[in-house]
Amino acid sequence: MLGWIDVLYYARYSNPEPPRRVDRGEEEWRQVLTAAQYHVMREKGTEKAFRNAYCRSYDPGVYACRGCGSKLFSSSTRYRSLSGWPSFSQPFTKAAVKYAFDDSHHMQRIEAMCNVCDCHLGHVFAHGPEPAGLRYCINSESIVLLPETADQNEE
Repeated sequence: MLGWIDVLYYARYSNPEPPRRVDRGEEEWRQVLTAAQYHVMREKGTEKAFRNAYCRSYDPGVYACRGCGSKLFSSSTRYRSLSGWPSFSQPFTKAAVKYAFDDSHHMQRIEAMCNVCDCHLGHVFAHGPEPAGLRYCINSESIVLLPETADQNEE
């Protein structure tokens, strides 16, 4: 289980090795993503709170990166944060998410990105539910819910 100290360590020193890499040029990203997805995932934008696909949806399954299909979060770690965006307490695996310091907009935050394709997902904060206390605040534009299947516990 990851904790805040782990997130800070990864952001400062070195992220976990991804299981694979997906590298695309920006023109190719523009061809495979909608304008809204591109804005969030490649330009580090933020969708509107409470007006996004997964804000109020709690269906079972695995949330994958919309850019490369990598499994990012399990619905079993999803919780109601009332923030306006889907929130999770843990990533699918230790190596699913990449972390970086984000000092934009006059705030100090930790950016969460897909560790396979570097697409922006959202941010992670140290005020989530116990036992780890993490809150991954994720843009719906960055993820897609894969239906629950028997093999989703393995990466």
